Amino acid sequence: MKLFAISDLHLGYEINRQALAELPPHPGDWLILAGDMGDTPPQLQWALELLAPKFDRLIWVPGNHELWTLPLKIPQPRGVELYKSLVDICRRFDVLTPDDPYPVLKGAGPDCVIAPLFLLYDYTFRPDHVPAEGAVEWAMESDVLCADESYLLPDPYPTREAWCHARCDAAERRLAEIPPQYAVVLVNHFPLRYDLVWLPRVPRFSIWCGTRRTENWHRKYRATVVVSGHLHVRSTQYRDGVRFEEVSLGYPKQWRPNRGVEAYLREILPGPE
Repeated sequence: MKLFAISDLHLGYEINRQALAELPPHPGDWLILAGDMGDTPPQLQWALELLAPKFDRLIWVPGNHELWTLPLKIPQPRGVELYKSLVDICRRFDVLTPDDPYPVLKGAGPDCVIAPLFLLYDYTFRPDHVPAEGAVEWAMESDVLCADESYLLPDPYPTREAWCHARCDAAERRLAEIPPQYAVVLVNHFPLRYDLVWLPRVPRFSIWCGTRRTENWHRKYRATVVVSGHLHVRSTQYRDGVRFEEVSLGYPKQWRPNRGVEAYLREILPGPE
Protein backbone atom coordinates (compact mmCIF):
# COMPACT_ATOMS: atom_id res chain seq x y z
CA MET A 1 0.00 0.00 0.00
CA LYS A 2 1.32 3.43 -0.98
CA LEU A 3 0.27 7.07 -0.70
CA PHE A 4 0.84 9.08 -3.89
CA ALA A 5 0.30 12.76 -4.68
CA ILE A 6 -0.04 15.00 -7.70
CA SER A 7 -1.36 18.51 -8.29
CA ASP A 8 -1.92 21.08 -11.01
CA LEU A 9 -3.34 18.69 -13.60
CA HIS A 10 -4.96 21.67 -15.38
CA LEU A 11 -7.50 19.59 -17.21
CA GLY A 12 -8.59 22.46 -19.42
CA TYR A 13 -5.78 21.23 -21.69
CA GLU A 14 -6.72 18.29 -23.91
CA ILE A 15 -3.26 16.72 -23.73
CA ASN A 16 -3.45 16.69 -19.92
CA ARG A 17 -6.88 15.06 -20.02
CA GLN A 18 -5.71 12.39 -22.44
CA ALA A 19 -2.69 11.58 -20.32
CA LEU A 20 -4.71 11.34 -17.11
CA ALA A 21 -7.22 9.03 -18.79
CA GLU A 22 -4.34 6.63 -19.53
CA LEU A 23 -3.20 6.42 -15.89
CA PRO A 24 -3.34 2.74 -14.88
CA PRO A 25 -5.27 1.55 -11.81
CA HIS A 26 -3.54 1.52 -8.41
CA PRO A 27 -5.56 -0.99 -6.37
CA GLY A 28 -5.01 -0.56 -2.64
CA ASP A 29 -3.21 2.79 -2.95
CA TRP A 30 -4.30 6.30 -1.93
CA LEU A 31 -3.89 9.44 -4.04
CA ILE A 32 -3.68 13.06 -2.91
CA LEU A 33 -4.95 15.62 -5.42
CA ALA A 34 -3.30 18.82 -4.21
CA GLY A 35 -5.35 21.37 -6.12
CA ASP A 36 -5.78 22.93 -9.55
CA MET A 37 -7.45 19.97 -11.21
CA GLY A 38 -8.94 22.52 -13.58
CA ASP A 39 -10.65 25.89 -13.89
CA THR A 40 -14.29 24.78 -13.56
CA PRO A 41 -16.36 22.43 -11.38
CA PRO A 42 -17.09 20.09 -14.33
CA GLN A 43 -13.35 19.57 -14.82
CA LEU A 44 -12.98 18.57 -11.17
CA GLN A 45 -15.94 16.22 -11.48
CA TRP A 46 -14.45 14.62 -14.61
CA ALA A 47 -11.16 13.99 -12.78
CA LEU A 48 -12.83 12.42 -9.75
CA GLU A 49 -15.10 10.25 -11.85
CA LEU A 50 -12.04 8.96 -13.70
CA LEU A 51 -9.73 8.49 -10.70
CA ALA A 52 -12.06 7.24 -7.96
CA PRO A 53 -12.25 3.70 -9.39
CA LYS A 54 -8.47 3.53 -9.81
CA PHE A 55 -7.48 4.19 -6.17
CA ASP A 56 -8.66 2.98 -2.80
CA ARG A 57 -9.01 6.55 -1.55
CA LEU A 58 -8.76 10.05 -3.01
CA ILE A 59 -7.98 13.15 -0.93
CA TRP A 60 -8.50 16.59 -2.48
CA VAL A 61 -7.60 20.16 -1.54
CA PRO A 62 -8.56 23.18 -3.66
CA GLY A 63 -6.14 25.24 -5.67
CA ASN A 64 -6.65 28.81 -6.74
CA HIS A 65 -7.87 27.85 -10.23
CA GLU A 66 -10.71 25.75 -8.82
CA LEU A 67 -11.87 28.79 -6.85
CA TRP A 68 -12.14 31.04 -9.89
CA THR A 69 -15.49 32.58 -10.76
CA LEU A 70 -15.12 33.00 -14.50
CA PRO A 71 -17.05 35.66 -16.49
CA LEU A 72 -19.55 33.28 -18.07
CA LYS A 73 -23.03 34.09 -19.34
CA ILE A 74 -24.74 32.06 -16.61
CA PRO A 75 -24.64 32.98 -12.89
CA GLN A 76 -21.65 31.47 -11.06
CA PRO A 77 -21.10 30.80 -7.34
CA ARG A 78 -18.42 32.89 -5.65
CA GLY A 79 -16.02 32.47 -2.76
CA VAL A 80 -17.22 30.24 0.07
CA GLU A 81 -20.31 29.21 -1.88
CA LEU A 82 -18.13 28.00 -4.75
CA TYR A 83 -15.81 26.13 -2.40
CA LYS A 84 -18.77 24.36 -0.77
CA SER A 85 -20.08 23.33 -4.20
CA LEU A 86 -16.68 21.72 -4.92
CA VAL A 87 -16.82 19.86 -1.61
CA ASP A 88 -20.27 18.58 -2.61
CA ILE A 89 -18.82 17.25 -5.87
CA CYS A 90 -16.09 15.45 -3.94
CA ARG A 91 -18.57 13.83 -1.60
CA ARG A 92 -20.48 12.32 -4.53
CA PHE A 93 -17.36 10.25 -5.22
CA ASP A 94 -16.43 9.62 -1.56
CA VAL A 95 -13.40 11.89 -1.92
CA LEU A 96 -12.06 13.41 1.31
CA THR A 97 -11.72 17.21 1.56
CA PRO A 98 -10.43 19.75 4.10
CA ASP A 99 -13.94 19.80 5.57
CA ASP A 100 -13.94 16.09 6.43
CA PRO A 101 -12.42 14.23 9.41
CA TYR A 102 -8.74 13.59 8.87
CA PRO A 103 -8.18 9.97 7.73
CA VAL A 104 -5.61 7.65 9.28
CA LEU A 105 -3.46 5.73 6.80
CA LYS A 106 -2.34 2.29 7.96
CA GLY A 107 -0.01 -0.09 6.21
CA ALA A 108 2.51 2.35 4.71
CA GLY A 109 4.74 2.64 7.75
CA PRO A 110 3.67 4.06 11.12
CA ASP A 111 -0.01 4.98 11.40
CA CYS A 112 -0.29 8.43 9.84
CA VAL A 113 -2.93 11.15 9.87
CA ILE A 114 -3.40 12.80 6.49
CA ALA A 115 -4.43 16.43 7.05
CA PRO A 116 -5.82 18.11 3.90
CA LEU A 117 -5.76 21.91 4.30
CA PHE A 118 -7.30 24.87 2.51
CA LEU A 119 -5.37 27.96 3.59
CA LEU A 120 -5.03 30.42 0.66
CA TYR A 121 -2.50 33.29 0.87
CA ASP A 122 -2.24 36.75 2.41
CA TYR A 123 0.52 38.51 0.40
CA THR A 124 3.10 37.99 3.18
CA PHE A 125 5.46 36.00 0.92
CA ARG A 126 7.29 39.21 0.07
CA PRO A 127 10.49 40.98 1.13
CA ASP A 128 10.30 42.75 4.48
CA HIS A 129 10.79 46.17 2.91
CA VAL A 130 7.63 45.84 0.79
CA PRO A 131 4.56 47.09 2.70
CA ALA A 132 1.45 44.93 2.75
CA GLU A 133 -0.66 47.56 1.03
CA GLY A 134 1.88 47.82 -1.78
CA ALA A 135 2.44 44.12 -2.44
CA VAL A 136 0.36 43.85 -5.63
CA GLU A 137 1.85 47.06 -7.03
CA TRP A 138 5.33 45.73 -6.24
CA ALA A 139 4.59 42.56 -8.24
CA MET A 140 3.17 44.58 -11.13
CA GLU A 141 6.42 46.54 -11.37
CA SER A 142 7.86 43.36 -12.95
CA ASP A 143 4.77 42.83 -15.15
CA VAL A 144 3.40 40.12 -12.86
CA LEU A 145 -0.28 40.03 -11.95
CA CYS A 146 -2.07 36.86 -10.89
CA ALA A 147 -5.47 36.19 -12.49
CA ASP A 148 -6.77 35.58 -8.97
CA GLU A 149 -7.07 39.35 -8.64
CA SER A 150 -9.94 39.18 -11.13
CA TYR A 151 -11.35 35.68 -10.63
CA LEU A 152 -10.74 34.45 -7.06
CA LEU A 153 -13.51 36.22 -5.18
CA PRO A 154 -13.59 35.91 -1.36
CA ASP A 155 -17.32 36.42 -0.68
CA PRO A 156 -18.59 36.81 2.00
CA TYR A 157 -15.15 37.75 3.36
CA PRO A 158 -14.05 41.30 2.56
CA THR A 159 -10.64 40.21 1.22
CA ARG A 160 -8.67 37.11 0.27
CA GLU A 161 -6.43 37.82 3.26
CA ALA A 162 -9.39 37.67 5.64
CA TRP A 163 -10.53 34.37 4.12
CA CYS A 164 -6.97 33.03 4.44
CA HIS A 165 -6.75 33.95 8.12
CA ALA A 166 -10.14 32.40 8.88
CA ARG A 167 -9.04 29.17 7.21
CA CYS A 168 -5.74 29.19 9.13
CA ASP A 169 -7.55 29.72 12.44
CA ALA A 170 -9.86 26.78 11.79
CA ALA A 171 -7.01 24.52 10.64
CA GLU A 172 -4.90 25.31 13.70
CA ARG A 173 -7.70 24.24 16.01
CA ARG A 174 -8.13 20.93 14.20
CA LEU A 175 -4.43 20.16 13.83
CA ALA A 176 -3.87 20.74 17.54
CA GLU A 177 -6.32 17.91 18.26
CA ILE A 178 -4.34 15.21 16.39
CA PRO A 179 -3.23 12.62 18.98
CA PRO A 180 0.55 12.67 19.49
CA GLN A 181 1.03 8.99 18.64
CA TYR A 182 0.36 9.65 14.95
CA ALA A 183 2.75 10.80 12.27
CA VAL A 184 1.23 13.61 10.18
CA VAL A 185 1.20 14.45 6.47
CA LEU A 186 0.18 18.07 5.84
CA VAL A 187 -1.39 18.76 2.44
CA ASN A 188 -2.06 22.21 1.02
CA HIS A 189 -2.12 23.57 -2.51
CA PHE A 190 0.10 26.50 -1.58
CA PRO A 191 3.58 26.03 -0.06
CA LEU A 192 3.76 26.40 3.71
CA ARG A 193 7.11 28.21 3.70
CA TYR A 194 8.32 31.31 1.89
CA ASP A 195 11.82 29.86 1.43
CA LEU A 196 10.35 27.04 -0.68
CA VAL A 197 8.96 29.43 -3.28
CA TRP A 198 11.50 29.32 -6.10
CA LEU A 199 10.17 31.05 -9.22
CA PRO A 200 13.21 32.21 -11.21
CA ARG A 201 11.19 33.63 -14.11
CA VAL A 202 8.53 35.40 -12.03
CA PRO A 203 9.96 35.80 -8.51
CA ARG A 204 7.41 38.44 -7.49
CA PHE A 205 4.57 35.99 -8.09
CA SER A 206 5.50 34.79 -4.57
CA ILE A 207 2.86 37.04 -2.98
CA TRP A 208 0.14 34.73 -4.35
CA CYS A 209 1.86 31.60 -3.01
CA GLY A 210 1.08 31.29 0.71
CA THR A 211 1.17 32.86 4.16
CA ARG A 212 3.97 33.23 6.68
CA ARG A 213 1.55 32.04 9.35
CA THR A 214 2.42 28.47 8.35
CA GLU A 215 6.23 28.77 8.38
CA ASN A 216 6.62 26.53 11.47
CA TRP A 217 3.62 24.25 11.02
CA HIS A 218 5.80 21.31 9.99
CA ARG A 219 7.37 21.42 13.47
CA LYS A 220 4.34 22.59 15.41
CA TYR A 221 2.15 19.76 14.13
CA ARG A 222 4.80 16.99 13.96
CA ALA A 223 4.74 16.60 10.19
CA THR A 224 6.74 13.83 8.59
CA VAL A 225 5.93 15.05 5.06
CA VAL A 226 4.41 18.28 3.71
CA VAL A 227 2.75 18.13 0.27
CA SER A 228 2.01 21.16 -1.91
CA GLY A 229 1.75 22.24 -5.53
CA HIS A 230 1.00 25.59 -7.20
CA LEU A 231 4.57 26.47 -8.24
CA HIS A 232 4.80 24.15 -11.27
CA VAL A 233 8.36 23.53 -10.09
CA ARG A 234 8.59 19.95 -8.89
CA SER A 235 11.00 19.36 -6.03
CA THR A 236 11.86 17.41 -2.90
CA GLN A 237 13.37 19.54 -0.15
CA TYR A 238 14.00 19.18 3.56
CA ARG A 239 13.56 21.62 6.41
CA ASP A 240 14.31 20.61 10.01
CA GLY A 241 14.44 17.00 8.88
CA VAL A 242 10.93 17.18 7.38
CA ARG A 243 10.40 16.28 3.72
CA PHE A 244 8.60 18.89 1.58
CA GLU A 245 7.23 17.63 -1.74
CA GLU A 246 6.10 19.93 -4.56
CA VAL A 247 4.05 17.57 -6.73
CA SER A 248 2.67 19.61 -9.63
CA LEU A 249 2.24 18.36 -13.18
CA GLY A 250 1.64 21.75 -14.81
CA TYR A 251 0.81 23.14 -18.22
CA PRO A 252 1.67 21.03 -21.29
CA LYS A 253 5.07 22.67 -21.83
CA GLN A 254 6.07 21.97 -18.21
CA TRP A 255 6.06 18.17 -18.38
CA ARG A 256 6.78 15.42 -20.91
CA PRO A 257 3.59 13.84 -22.23
CA ASN A 258 5.52 10.87 -23.61
CA ARG A 259 6.28 9.85 -20.01
CA GLY A 260 2.61 9.80 -19.02
CA VAL A 261 1.07 11.00 -15.77
CA GLU A 262 2.22 7.82 -14.00
CA ALA A 263 5.80 9.08 -14.05
CA TYR A 264 4.75 12.25 -12.21
CA LEU A 265 2.94 10.61 -9.31
CA ARG A 266 5.05 11.36 -6.23
CA GLU A 267 5.33 8.61 -3.63
CA ILE A 268 4.67 10.26 -0.28
CA LEU A 269 4.51 7.15 1.91
CA PRO A 270 6.44 5.00 2.52
CA GLY A 271 8.53 7.44 0.47
CA PRO A 272 12.22 7.38 -0.49
CA GLU A 273 14.52 5.26 1.61
